[in-house]
Amino acid sequence: MIAFVAGPVASLGPDTAVLEVGGVGMAVQCTPDTLAGLRVGEHARLATSLVVREDSLTLYGFPDDDARRTFEVLQTASGVGPRLAQAMLAVHHPDALRLAVSTGDEKALTAVSGIGKKGAQKLLLELRDRLGEPVGGTAVARPAPSAAAPEPWHEQLLTALVGLGYARREAEGAVQAVSGQAAEASRDGGTPSMQQLMRAALQTLNRAR
Repeated sequence: MIAFVAGPVASLGPDTAVLEVGGVGMAVQCTPDTLAGLRVGEHARLATSLVVREDSLTLYGFPDDDARRTFEVLQTASGVGPRLAQAMLAVHHPDALRLAVSTGDEKALTAVSGIGKKGAQKLLLELRDRLGEPVGGTAVARPAPSAAAPEPWHEQLLTALVGLGYARREAEGAVQAVSGQAAEASRDGGTPSMQQLMRAALQTLNRAR
């Protein structure tokens, strides 16, 4: 098992960071929040979980061991693979997930793209005795946005773009450009895919240069 990787950040992409480790570039799949904390050329340390498939080896990266452990526990629930587990951590921090499960907050789970009402109910039952109780001193679940507040994806995408080196004004323009796509995804009660929005925003930025 590769428990962590550490080294200079060689490059950043919409959902991947490449760290130089002993002269080798290690590609690590990360959430937008994790990518936003990285800078090209700066040293970084990511806790990691290696997912082995017949045709691939994929390394998933996290800001700390708690997030990595949560990622692995989430996959013990039926129907939850690494992509869905990572999507859950892209929307909620580990303690927010523990709080949601311990309190039976179905709405918090359905905020994750790919989880419907029945799926949320099943996850609440399966994970209740696995994730444990929240460990933070205060509740960290992200509040549901009010009608006047930006959607959760808005700040996540903006932070990720700024973390990739774009000026805030450029990033805000790109976020605004994909708002229609996000609204369409939310129309039926779903949650916009951060990876799709990130790709669309980067295309907008590339066309503007």
